[in-house]
Amino acid sequence: MIATIEKTNTLEEFLQQAETKPPQEFINGVITPKPMPQGEHSTLQSELVSAVNQVTKANKIAYAFPELRCTINNSSIVPDVAVFVWDKIPRTEKGRIANRFERLPDWSIEILSPDQSLMKVLDKLLFCSENGTNLGWLINPEDETILVVFSDQKVKIFRDDNILPVLDKIELNLTVNDIFNWLNI
Repeated sequence: MIATIEKTNTLEEFLQQAETKPPQEFINGVITPKPMPQGEHSTLQSELVSAVNQVTKANKIAYAFPELRCTINNSSIVPDVAVFVWDKIPRTEKGRIANRFERLPDWSIEILSPDQSLMKVLDKLLFCSENGTNLGWLINPEDETILVVFSDQKVKIFRDDNILPVLDKIELNLTVNDIFNWLNI
């Protein structure tokens, strides 16, 4: 199980530290290291980023980022996949993508690793929902389910041929089976 390291650091002190591999997250004064991605996790993350960007990027609907640090409300998290609606992507004065994202994604996707606590990851998705994220997915490769957190904090488990909810205007029809079939290479 991943250890949680309690620190008295402030968010500002945390953000001044050098990035680590794998990254650490800071939620309500607690620093938690993310687990190092393994085969299933890396495959699912890569396929999800590709699938979302394939249907959203050309028409400037949304963009999916892998492992992007998002900082808000005394917390700094790194979702496995962070999807931002196109016009909400932070930009510099020159119109380029910003390096710092001081907002949470519109859609946050987490992939449960073997040594991760399901409750801690769910707690992170609920934190996102409380702070403006419209949709959260918690992908559990072990039991091949996807727990979805909606903007009103309603939680629902999807299995098998259930079509998964996505953000408005994203034309992506994926079932739970589609997601886990990506692991058969």
